[in-house]
Amino acid sequence: MTLSVLARLLRIQRVLVRHGLDEFLHTTPLLGSIRFWFYFSPATWFERRRGGERGERIRLALEELGPIFMKLGQILSTRRDLLPPDIADELAKLQDRVPPFATSDARRIVEEAFGKSIDQLFERFDDAPLAAATIAQVHSAKLRDTKTSNKDVVVKIVRPGIRTLIERDIQVMYAIADLAHRYWSEGPRLRPVEIVREYEKTILDELDMMREAGNAAQLRRNFAGSSLLYVPEVYWDYCRRNVMTMERIDGVLINNLTELNRRGVDIKRLSENGVEIFFTQVFRHNFFHADMHPGNIFVLTADPQHPRYAAVDFGIVGTLSPRDQYYLAENFFAFFERDYYRIAKLHVDSAWVPSTTRVDELESAVRTVCEPIFNKPLKEISFGQVLLGLFEAAQRFGISVQPQLVLLQKTLLQIEGLGRQLNPELDLWKTAQPIMRDWMRERVNPLAVLQKLRRQLPEINDTVLALPQLLHQAVQLAADRRFTLPVKDDNFAKLQIEMRTSAQRRDYAILSAAFVLGGIFWFMLVREPWWPGIASLAVGLAVFWRS
Repeated sequence: MTLSVLARLLRIQRVLVRHGLDEFLHTTPLLGSIRFWFYFSPATWFERRRGGERGERIRLALEELGPIFMKLGQILSTRRDLLPPDIADELAKLQDRVPPFATSDARRIVEEAFGKSIDQLFERFDDAPLAAATIAQVHSAKLRDTKTSNKDVVVKIVRPGIRTLIERDIQVMYAIADLAHRYWSEGPRLRPVEIVREYEKTILDELDMMREAGNAAQLRRNFAGSSLLYVPEVYWDYCRRNVMTMERIDGVLINNLTELNRRGVDIKRLSENGVEIFFTQVFRHNFFHADMHPGNIFVLTADPQHPRYAAVDFGIVGTLSPRDQYYLAENFFAFFERDYYRIAKLHVDSAWVPSTTRVDELESAVRTVCEPIFNKPLKEISFGQVLLGLFEAAQRFGISVQPQLVLLQKTLLQIEGLGRQLNPELDLWKTAQPIMRDWMRERVNPLAVLQKLRRQLPEINDTVLALPQLLHQAVQLAADRRFTLPVKDDNFAKLQIEMRTSAQRRDYAILSAAFVLGGIFWFMLVREPWWPGIASLAVGLAVFWRS
């Protein structure tokens, strides 16, 4: 752990103390090896503590710690399998509200990216930003390029210095995650280091405007000619890694119900279209917009009886493997048919839980969690809550956290929230079921199977051609008695690592105790000169810290 990370942890400790959250620091085993440093912090003794509910205090602390921790809080708000409801509800209130950076910086970044002045690139560039967020801010502009049919654009510019802030706070998160993995009983199952790694990948990907432009282009291609969703055009000549230029759309924000009603929009159709768009992305295209909060979705109202969605902000997208697509769809069907044995079997077959899990025990756990959900009318059942219920049921069986499914669940909850805000009577299952059934039928259609085989023919051909040579090599090795079968036992490997680590800690402890005792005896028996005793104590403490 570096000094800069330790300094940042002390700053975090001060904020937590201010919001009355320091009990966590003093009781959690995660910070056992560094907890004593917090007693040297003035905040521990002099900071005034604020009151309020636990969830609210956590939210306020994250807001004070800055945009990176706020964004982490937004992601954690979807992890209701990890957090109590009161904390998850408060974290869901976190908004990406940050002050805009200076227009002079925005202009400088654009000019450096293209090697031209703003006036050479744009007929008009509005100094006042349309929106400002953690990663970037958006300005309205008008292109000079006469070849472009729609010259009104938005220019998204990455916030200066944000990468340095992200990298600093990510190192702190890795340090905490590593401690959690080592000292928290739930650490190995929840894999906190992998969660931080996934968060790091997500947030660093959002810094790359070329990547976001590619996501937008893919989504636009998927919905080309669609009456359901419109994706703005990307102007590639005006895109760089820290600047992206897109067509500006004229629409109404999805949560502006007053304006939508004033324009006579068919709200019922709009809510059903939103569900269809999401499930089409997940099951037909296998490429879904994974940040569908109200600020990123507009409604085009040229034809109010056939409203069309328009999406922006494509920094976060998700995909599922064909295997996950299949198991997800089958889980939904099995849930609504109350086939709990099928759900348990699917969890084992998909490797979401260990293969040693007893299906009958998992079935009983799934039934216990899912049956109460059916007390509600079918139209009130939440797909996101269904997924959450299944995760909770499998939790004590050592379910392996699946980042792609967590992203899907988060997006699903957003879609459901929007849909029911528009139309409280929305029946998600009734809307989604035909899409999933058609997809399942197409999946086993003989023509689809043949097309899949045709795509795999080159790989099959290469494998068949390589077989004779591989068999010859195996026979030759067997004849020379050099044929071996490697055996890998993950549990044995983990045991070896744990034994080695334990031995190292024991050795460090003995060495540390020897130096500390040596220093104490020096002061008791010799006293002068004093510096060997101090040196011995310092070495002992340093060895203890290293351990």
